[in-house]
Amino acid sequence: MSSLNASFSQNISIVQPEYFFIIGLTGIPYSNYYYIFLFIIYFITVIGNSTVLLIIALDRSLHSPKYIGVFNLALADICETNALIPNMMKTFLFDSQYISFNACLANMFFLFLFSAMQSLTLVVMAYDRLIAICLPLRYHVFVNNTNMCLLFLAIFLFNFFIVAMMVSLITRISFCKTNVIQSYFCDHGPMYRLACNDNSINKIMGLLYTSLYLIAPLLIIILSYLCIFYVVSKIATWEGRFKALKTCVSHLLLVGIYFIPIFFTYINSFWVLLLYSTPNSRIISTSLAYAVPAMLNPIIYVLNTAEIRDKIRKVLKNRSAPTGIISK
Repeated sequence: MSSLNASFSQNISIVQPEYFFIIGLTGIPYSNYYYIFLFIIYFITVIGNSTVLLIIALDRSLHSPKYIGVFNLALADICETNALIPNMMKTFLFDSQYISFNACLANMFFLFLFSAMQSLTLVVMAYDRLIAICLPLRYHVFVNNTNMCLLFLAIFLFNFFIVAMMVSLITRISFCKTNVIQSYFCDHGPMYRLACNDNSINKIMGLLYTSLYLIAPLLIIILSYLCIFYVVSKIATWEGRFKALKTCVSHLLLVGIYFIPIFFTYINSFWVLLLYSTPNSRIISTSLAYAVPAMLNPIIYVLNTAEIRDKIRKVLKNRSAPTGIISK
């Protein structure tokens, strides 16, 4: 009976530290320059995505299903970047690598939530291109503003539930060995590996998140483009094929810059665990994989989308016009 009580007491006792220590970049010479580089990325990301958001929000001609997707991607980029880089800058500016338990969970929740939004937004944008090219006559039946708004609302609620469940299960972990997180933010994998009790459910949630927001989206996007390429190959003229594929260029670039760095990060993480090497390489590659796509997304859309380019050119022209009149 006493052994049963001891076992029960051990199962219900959860050790949670008051603070975690985020290891960040340690032992790297001139790491301050990397933090400055991240701050430049953060500045460009916020300005670029804010510009895209304002243009789409203020111009009624851009209130279409395609630009609802672009708007949601820009919003997710800003939110994900704000969940990531300011915390790293705090380490650089104030030499503070400690974060409270609850703040750590909040940081994990928002970063993974908006990263999930980025991934599934790219899937929705692939769906938009699929219907536009494969079923052009029924495009406005399947893809319209109402359907897109409802779809993104459903995606947000689904992501909120999955990420909230994943983060809440961290509270079941007992951190009785160390409170040092081998990452630059409150990363799910490095955190649940600190457990000194059963963390199998956390491993399952980590695999579920990877499957839902990395493997499944990429497979859906690949299948969508296989269908698109098949339909485009049936178009009689090269001009028609080029015109159809040209509408997909921006989205394909966004897919590439989002998924390719993340896959390299997973490969690098595997080698770090296998060879027991320093986590600094993983930290650098992961931070770049999260930060750089959010910076490049608005640049790609400005350069490859005539409507947004025209609106920016029009705004700049209107601002410079009064100056020219006064100078005369």
